[in-house]
Amino acid sequence: MPTSSETIQADFDRIALLSAGEWNHNCLYHDYLISHLSPSETSLEIGCGAGQFSRRLAKLSRRVVALDLSPEMIRIARDRSRDCPNIDYQLADVMKVEFGGQQFDCIASIATLHHLPFAEILRKAKSLLKPGGILLVLDLDQPRGVLDMLRHFAALPLSLGIRVVRSGRLRPHRELRAAWEEHGRHDSYLTVSDVKATCAGILPGAKIRKHLLWRYSIVWRKQATD
Repeated sequence: MPTSSETIQADFDRIALLSAGEWNHNCLYHDYLISHLSPSETSLEIGCGAGQFSRRLAKLSRRVVALDLSPEMIRIARDRSRDCPNIDYQLADVMKVEFGGQQFDCIASIATLHHLPFAEILRKAKSLLKPGGILLVLDLDQPRGVLDMLRHFAALPLSLGIRVVRSGRLRPHRELRAAWEEHGRHDSYLTVSDVKATCAGILPGAKIRKHLLWRYSIVWRKQATD
């Protein structure tokens, strides 16, 4: 069962106040997601956090709507996006917002869909895309089976090495680690097999790829017949 929006908000308000830098492991896959895009009119980001990916979208979109549940994340995102007047940051729950029809050329979500009812948010994203529009998802997955477990354990030294190079630290500071650990106690993830099974019935032809560092991606383009 997805975690309540109130709990997610409280967790990420706390994390936002403790996070001085912008880099995290999701940033490693921004270029991969961006490589599927071309200049467009409107984009939506679900769960924008501090706005790292929103600012990438803003370079390719006339207007970006970026949603997040955390007031602190939205505050930081706005502060860091002063040079991007085409981003409209909104404090909102995507499951409660009514956009009204097929509006977006691109919908992106990074490390957010595991907080939401998965099939329901995929259907909503599908309904909001214009024909020809693209859905880009990056999220964390739950290992399944021996091979998955070995792959996940093998990624640990790579993760530590990248963190040292990018942030100069082997681990986040103690308070931030505690905040993430608290959040992790009520977080849950789908296996890639579960993701594929759900997408098969909602997003026909979706390209689902398993990545290092405990992540998977979905890339799906809406056809006129969908």
